[in-house]
Amino acid sequence: MIYYTKNSKKHNLLNSIKSSFNKIVGNKLFLYTYIFILLKSILFILLISHDKANGIVPIRIFYSVPPFLLYLSFVAVVVSFGFLFKGKAQMVLFWIINLFITALYIFDIWYFRSNSAFLNIHMFKMTSNLENLGSSIISMVRLVDILFIIDLILQIPLSIKLKEKFKDNERSISSFLLLFVISTLYITYAHYKIDILNKGFENQMVFQKSWSPNQNISNLTPIGYHLFDTYYSYKDSKPYVLSDSEKSETEKWFKDNKEVLPPNEYSGIFKGKNLLLIQWESLETFVINQKVDNQEITPNMNNILKNSIYFDNFYEQTHHGTSSDAELITHTSVFPVRSGSTFFRYPNNTYKNSFPNIMSKLGYTTLASHPDKGSFWNWMPALKSIGFENVMDSNDYNVDEVLNLGLSDKSYLNQFAEVIKDLNTPFFAYTVTLTSHTPFILPEEYRDLNLNEGLANSKLGGYFQGIRYTDKYIGELLNTLDENGILDNTVVAIYGDHEGVHKFFNDEIVNLPDKEDWWIENHKKVPFIIYSKDLEGKTVSIHGGQADTFPTLAYLFGANEEDFTTSTMGRNLLNTNKDFVILSDRTYLGKDSSPNEKEEMLKSIELSDKLIRANYFKN
Repeated sequence: MIYYTKNSKKHNLLNSIKSSFNKIVGNKLFLYTYIFILLKSILFILLISHDKANGIVPIRIFYSVPPFLLYLSFVAVVVSFGFLFKGKAQMVLFWIINLFITALYIFDIWYFRSNSAFLNIHMFKMTSNLENLGSSIISMVRLVDILFIIDLILQIPLSIKLKEKFKDNERSISSFLLLFVISTLYITYAHYKIDILNKGFENQMVFQKSWSPNQNISNLTPIGYHLFDTYYSYKDSKPYVLSDSEKSETEKWFKDNKEVLPPNEYSGIFKGKNLLLIQWESLETFVINQKVDNQEITPNMNNILKNSIYFDNFYEQTHHGTSSDAELITHTSVFPVRSGSTFFRYPNNTYKNSFPNIMSKLGYTTLASHPDKGSFWNWMPALKSIGFENVMDSNDYNVDEVLNLGLSDKSYLNQFAEVIKDLNTPFFAYTVTLTSHTPFILPEEYRDLNLNEGLANSKLGGYFQGIRYTDKYIGELLNTLDENGILDNTVVAIYGDHEGVHKFFNDEIVNLPDKEDWWIENHKKVPFIIYSKDLEGKTVSIHGGQADTFPTLAYLFGANEEDFTTSTMGRNLLNTNKDFVILSDRTYLGKDSSPNEKEEMLKSIELSDKLIRANYFKN
């Protein structure tokens, strides 16, 4: 009797599994949704092999042999929830699941095109940044994106036509559990086999963070990637506490990578002078000293180079925080966190030895001013925490002319000149520009360059116009300061926050007809110019980046190097024996001055992430 009962239970279980399986394969709504989400997952991975997700580069699709059953499993986990409903509700839910996953894929693709990264939980917390960014987001759309939504469009009339057939679809908890549990068990097994036992193919991984998010995506699919990111975001949300060994390793890193060199002719040459530091939106190096259709793109910048130290081999080092990262790196000489924006995640972190704090020690009045809202990228609380005594945003100005993201550079820089005039000296004033932001569309009356029709209608032509516009009004700002007698005792330093047209539209540039060679490649270069009326012009071609801005300027203004060299990741570009730069994607450019230099410097990217999360620089 016991034997019969056990066999009956076994028989009933098998029958239940068989019945659930038949319901799964017999549900056309499920199959339709499952197949199309799987196809979109594969399409996504194919597209991101191209730098702008607008084509396919076969050799770059996979970093290792992908565990393809994971693709099936992750899609099954998500779609399985449709079986928790019945009838028309089930039909609607399958469509909503498809819509949600499709939207996530498209937003990921758009973000990848502009930032070479994918959305994460931290980015979803930054919705306040979407204000005024509609045109920039739309500019990320490509024709290939239609492939992601065709099935959704077709499913609507198809569902309406067949709704009577679908109304009898039953809720099936057993089908949900079968799909969800088996898929989850396989994902767990793959993680154990590949990540823990290391029995996968070479370079294969599942739930391990790779240096390249593309590798995580190709191994996990976008669905798995976002589940993994959610787990890591939760883990990262907890306050990070450095162990004693980590503190010792950190101190050793700063000590070992500190250069101790005798002073040279640049030491303290600007001591006591005012400093105006300008972060120029989307300014790239390739436009400096260049002409298009026989017209200078940056005539004012070209003019001041004869009285400037010009770093023409200088690179952006920003990450997910883009422009805000440039501000962080410039004023702290520390690299941003590896996930999300540092200004959003850690706006109240303090940096005892930041650039504004160092200038305050020298007796300077410090001011940070933006022509946009203080909540944008959370820059106002962040810059206050970094050390600026005075902070101004768009509420402190007359917003009388709006272009692109906000107050036009023309109006803002004219008003900013009056603010500078009233500052107590010596001052350190820092500001940013806005108008040359993507999508690079200026009203006709502000386009000073006369371009041929093909170029004029392109993103590159729009970019040239935007840069020329900002150059014009920075020139007017300098003229006003000169007329007021302020420029005689003021150093003006200018740098680009990140690439502009090459960051967003490189795929369009390479396909332009009659293109010139110098248009094609910029490779993360942004100019860094230090101008003073009585300075003899010089071009410095050493490899450097935004983290080097603070140490270099501090040296010129006579700051005590002992106050900051043990807490900065950059170096003084005017007194160094090293010639390298590291980018946020771990690219290392330049020469090694010692056998382990590349390895040691690349450590600074992850080290900075850890130190910011621990608020290490507070003390």
